[in-house]
Formats: sequence, C-alpha cells, structure tokens
Amino acid sequence: MTSPLALHGWRHVYSGKVRDLYVPADLPADARAERMLVVASDRVSAFDHVLEPGIPDKGVLLTTLSLWWFDRLAAGRGGERGIPNHLVADHVLAVDGVRELIPAQVAGRAMLVKSLEMQPIECVVRGYLTGSGWVEYQADGTVCGIPLPSGLHNGDRLPEPIFTPAFKAPMGEHDENISFARTVEIVGAETAAELRDLSLEIYARAARIAEARGLILADTKFEFGRDEAGVMTLADEVLTSDSSRYWDADAWRSGTTPSERMASFDKQIVRDWLAAHWDKTGTPPELPADIVGRTAERYRELLARLTS
Repeated sequence: MTSPLALHGWRHVYSGKVRDLYVPADLPADARAERMLVVASDRVSAFDHVLEPGIPDKGVLLTTLSLWWFDRLAAGRGGERGIPNHLVADHVLAVDGVRELIPAQVAGRAMLVKSLEMQPIECVVRGYLTGSGWVEYQADGTVCGIPLPSGLHNGDRLPEPIFTPAFKAPMGEHDENISFARTVEIVGAETAAELRDLSLEIYARAARIAEARGLILADTKFEFGRDEAGVMTLADEVLTSDSSRYWDADAWRSGTTPSERMASFDKQIVRDWLAAHWDKTGTPPELPADIVGRTAERYRELLARLTS
C-alpha cells in the first residue's frame, strides 16, 4: 500500500483499505477533532487484500457518487424527510474571495465531515438474493438467520427488503454478521430500531431512484453516528459501487444465467479474475490492464447513469 499523502494543514491518523483519514494539523494529540478530512484513494481491495494497481479515478468517482446521494437524501422529495449526513461546508468566504478548505492535491476525492460518535453496527439491507445470502439460503433456507420462502433462485427479488446487520470488527478482523436481537444487546433497543428503520427507509428511497434509471439496487450497507445533538447521522460513503450492488434492470429481466442477470457495476470483475488466478495464499497477483480498464468503465457508467 502506498503511503498517505502529506497534506498542508492536515495530519494523517488512519488508513483503511481504500480511504485515508486526516485531522487538523494543529489539533492536540489528546483532543477530539470537530472536523475531519476523508480522502478516497484509487486503491482496490478484494478478499481482504489491497491489490495492485489501483483503479484510475476510482476515488473521484466514488466521492462524486457519495456527494450526489448525500444531496438527494438530505433534500428529501415528495414529502420525504431529509436524512442528516456528516458533510460540512468545504469552503469559507474570505476577504479575497472563496477559500477552499480541501487541499488541491485531493480535490474531487475528499469530503470534509464533522466528527460523530460512530455506531459499531454496519447496517446492511438486502433487497435481492445473492452473494453470501444465496450460499446460506441454499444450505438453510435463511439469510443471516432470517427465514425466507422456499423456491427462490440466485438473483431473485426478496418478498421485502431485509435488515441484516453486522458488528464492526477491530481493524484487520472480519465483520461479524449478527441478529437483530444481538444488535439490541450491543446498542440498545431504541438505537437498534432507529438504525434498522433508517436503513430500510434509505434503501427504499434509493431503490426507487435507481429503478427510474434502469438500475436495480440489489443490496447496500450504511454507517451511522450520532452528532453532538444526539441526531443519528448518515456517515462514511453512501450507495457507491464499493458499498452496494447495482445491476442493469433489463439484463436482470432478460438474462438466462446468473452472470448475465447480475452483472454488477463494481469490482466484481476484479473478484472473478482474482478467484480464477489466485489460491488466496501469499501475495495476490498484479491485475492485468484489461481488468483494471473494464472495472474503471463500470464505475464510470454507474455514475453517468445515476446522475445524468
């Protein structure tokens, strides 16, 4: 993994697989930051490994899509309530004009956000049967322990979207799928219900928007935190190719095989190539230029179809 950028006025404090986090450089070491800079890199990960090379412009594409969704959800439409998010103004008015608060080095790939008390729950909503849910359903007739009707096939729409939370594991460990009852034990009944209801509401709204653009939002995951006033606030990235599965609606209806029905607008191309060329031991092989290019095109196509 490449070293994080040195940004004037900011101090690097954390790097995940694909994002880097900064706090103001003059913040005392023992103080809590009120504002943070979240920078999306071009890194791509699969099977818990960061791969080489990255996907060109991935950070810009994902940040642009997150900002678009945050704006759509915050505004509300047709009587829908606005969903609070963690974004704060990325510029201020100065005597000599507008002063940008995001360093030019990361313009387009960074978000200025307020600090939140993050919830330890990853809020997953599934509207379709696929991925690990399909594997579990074949074995037990359930998804994350939730019973489903018999006779469903890979890629089928569920009778209704389901909330399947996960407990956020410490850095370097796997998140753990948990039941709603376990969520209640971790965060309390009121907060668990709030997380579930918010997640299902946002998914339903986003799925309608995607459907109007010929896309299916098969599943997604959200993260939330409370602000200083105690308001549950949408955070991290939202409804991007890295946090969601989107399918082409026409292909889903007309396809005759799972790969045709569920060709997703994300890094599935990378996962499939890696699964065919690596036994998951040692260092992953370098991605071929063709795989990198095709993946970048899928990211670009999703952004264009949603936002145009």
